[in-house]
Formats: sequence, structure tokens, C-alpha cells
Amino acid sequence: MEITIFTNYYRPVDSIANFMDFYYSLRMKYLASDLLDQGLTPRQISDAVVRAINVGKSSGMDIAKNFRPIFSGFHKEIISDCKLSHLAYGLVLMNADIELSVVGDFQVSVLQQFLINYP
Repeated sequence: MEITIFTNYYRPVDSIANFMDFYYSLRMKYLASDLLDQGLTPRQISDAVVRAINVGKSSGMDIAKNFRPIFSGFHKEIISDCKLSHLAYGLVLMNADIELSVVGDFQVSVLQQFLINYP
């Protein structure tokens, strides 16, 4: 007599999960640290990434497809960074400190584009 163990939880094979992580990572063309060139401080970027991830979670976004924590080099230092999809980059910029002109300009341009396409 054989015993069969049944679980109602499905866990994909690690190799498939790793492949999907790699695939999603290839589609992430931006780094959160790119926003340093826009005048944001590391703290502002970190706060904006956290807010953007929370927005994504509350709207049902698949976070793994848009945000990937990584380490990268910056001025001969290793920093904690985040790879971002195009959508995630926009969310981070939209949720950054509103006192920065680049953030305000971005928010206004998004709203203007929305209003042009809104009937």
C-alpha cells in the first residue's frame, strides 16, 4: 500500500521561479538611484520607493514584476538600490517629495496627458 500526500498549496519549481525573476528583471530598465541625477536625496528616494510599492500593493500590482531590490555601485561605494519597470519608475517619481520641481513637473505632465485622453 502506498501513501499519497496531498497539499493544496502549489509551489513552482525553483528553476521556473528563477527564470521568471530573470525575465522580469530584464524588463526593468531603471534604477531608483537614477533619481539622484534629478536632485533627489537617497532618503527621499527610499521613502518614495516605499510609498510607490504601497501604492502598487493597494492597486493589485504584481510587485515582483516592477520592483527588484539590488545592490549597485555609486561613487566607489556599494549602495542598496532597486531596479524599476517603466511604471514603477513613474510611481516612484510621482510619490517623491513634492517640494522638488522635477516631481511637480512630472505630476502636472501626467495629469495633462490624462486630461487630453479623458473624454
